[in-house]
Amino acid sequence: MNIRFPFNLLFAVALMIATSLIGSRNFCLAQSESDSGNLEVKKVIHQVFPKVVKLYGAGGLKNLANYGTGILISADGHILTVWNHLLDTDHLTAVLDDGRRLPAKFVGGAGEAGLAVLKIEVTNAPHFSLEKVGRRGPGTPVMGFSNMFNVAAGSEHVSVIHGVIATVTALTARRGRFDVPYQGEVYLVDAIMNNSGAAGGAVVSYDGVLLGMIGKELRDRRSNLWINYAIPLYDVKQTIGKLIRGEVITNEQTGLPPVIKTVETLPLGFRLVPNVVPRTPAFIDTVVPGSLADKAGLKSDDLIVLIDDDLVQSCREFYERIRESKKGDQLRITVRRDQQLFTVEMIIPELAD
Repeated sequence: MNIRFPFNLLFAVALMIATSLIGSRNFCLAQSESDSGNLEVKKVIHQVFPKVVKLYGAGGLKNLANYGTGILISADGHILTVWNHLLDTDHLTAVLDDGRRLPAKFVGGAGEAGLAVLKIEVTNAPHFSLEKVGRRGPGTPVMGFSNMFNVAAGSEHVSVIHGVIATVTALTARRGRFDVPYQGEVYLVDAIMNNSGAAGGAVVSYDGVLLGMIGKELRDRRSNLWINYAIPLYDVKQTIGKLIRGEVITNEQTGLPPVIKTVETLPLGFRLVPNVVPRTPAFIDTVVPGSLADKAGLKSDDLIVLIDDDLVQSCREFYERIRESKKGDQLRITVRRDQQLFTVEMIIPELAD
């Protein structure tokens, strides 16, 4: 029995087969190109891993992680990270990609820019050169390298997140109740980089160029949403160089007000030690019995290290933050006592200058 198919049906079947073959060939070519691109990205990732370190320092309390991230920026072991509570300890540790645990020493910081430079004793360390820091615009694919959630505690690699620079814009953010003093532009990244422990991590282009540093966990001042951002390092690399050389970053250079008046804190129930030098530590001098401070558990000789989540390194910084508060605000103070951290909360009463 002979079966005869219409010519148009045979033509349609032939066309489908040809299209399928051509499509398969194009898919193979695209897959080949994709595999080639993936290999290059993987190569960059493994080149970056040894240039990022895990940091361990102060913290360990609820909502106050004792781990973070840093970027090696010199063969001699200089590490760039964020200026935050993690640094408030004499026992700061850097864990390298190969698992080595080395003590890290604080070299210097620029508070407004949120930068800090540490130093470990190594030679010929893999690092990013500040001279090769790049600047890119919206649409640039990037990778964020960090010790988020403390996933890597030893010789494990840090975590990598892929994303895209969504825009470059001014930072309008706050930490707790306080606006962030950093006034420069930031990269807003279309990726979840605002994670615990990620601050200080490296944001790198797909060709391995260091572009920025993941900033502290911040909320947008207007929407109250968490911000996924990075600080562009191109514009602050001269400041970083000064920190490496041990040069002092003065108040005028960082844009901080030259004088912060003291605030009468007796309504809170305590007073600090006299502010006799520019960086007098914020030790509590006296606590009034039965006061708010006394009931909250504060004691004489407690060292105030944090207000909300902001690092306080002097009486001056304490008064600066208190002055921005108003009656009825909730105040969260973290103090160091006998090498331990304690956090107390109180409602701010009426304060007088």
